[in-house]
Amino acid sequence: MYQNVIILAGGVSSRMKKSGPVTVNIDETLLNDAKKKSKAMIGVGEHRRPFLDYLLYNVKKAGYRDVVIVVGENDQLIRDSYGKSYTNNNFHGLTISYAVQKIPPGRTKPLGTVDAVQQALFLRTDWAGQTFTVCNSDNLYTQRALRLLLETHHAGALIDYNRRALLFDQARIEQFSVIQKDKNGFLTNIIEKPSPEEISLARDETGRIGVSMNIFRLSYDMIFPILGRIPLHPVRQEKELPTAVALMAIEHPTSVAAIPLSEHVPDLTHPADIAVVQEFLKREFAGFSWDES
Repeated sequence: MYQNVIILAGGVSSRMKKSGPVTVNIDETLLNDAKKKSKAMIGVGEHRRPFLDYLLYNVKKAGYRDVVIVVGENDQLIRDSYGKSYTNNNFHGLTISYAVQKIPPGRTKPLGTVDAVQQALFLRTDWAGQTFTVCNSDNLYTQRALRLLLETHHAGALIDYNRRALLFDQARIEQFSVIQKDKNGFLTNIIEKPSPEEISLARDETGRIGVSMNIFRLSYDMIFPILGRIPLHPVRQEKELPTAVALMAIEHPTSVAAIPLSEHVPDLTHPADIAVVQEFLKREFAGFSWDES
């Protein structure tokens, strides 16, 4: 069992910083955090800890130990919080290293999640022959979800979230990627920004629709050569990891298991999410302390 995980925190948080007026009641300090910091470092919960703290806590409790955080080239705050060295920082029993995702000349943001994972794998060539989990830094995945991926015996896997269990508004849910699977539960495709027709076609025989929340278990040896072949999305102009995972499933049939799970995934994408996450953390992580972990 390889206890490796990549956490993607190298984005520029454009949707959080560019959103319009906030219509819900949010503490001004939190709004200032959202404007100045990456989403992972917004101070939330009982003691205004960085959002990333809670994810790292669940990562540790799920059984992971070797963590690579992909950071932006100008993001010093994450290193100040979790260890200043670029490799082998000891943080409450986790070994944390950083891969830096730069913004290429002529662009205002990095090349996307494919590039982020590439930077992590360039750093950790010692993971060749192993598997790793990769996830966003602005979603709070549960210990259960993380553990299911850690313990899978498949070369690749993703959490197949029940669309009905997500507590977002319907318009937002309809934007989430839907998962297509074969009769044995192996991934055949991930459809980003699906049309109503594609959403309908993703229903299984029980009427369940599975969605991806961008948490995957991947084989280094299978995914690494695929990452280098992923083009920029013609509209979003980023190289997107779900495209690479879907291609891995096509080129290596039955290599990516879709693990069903029915639970919500707290998310920090827009300023309005802050209040919701704040209440969730106060309720679910009351009294949280690394000293007791």
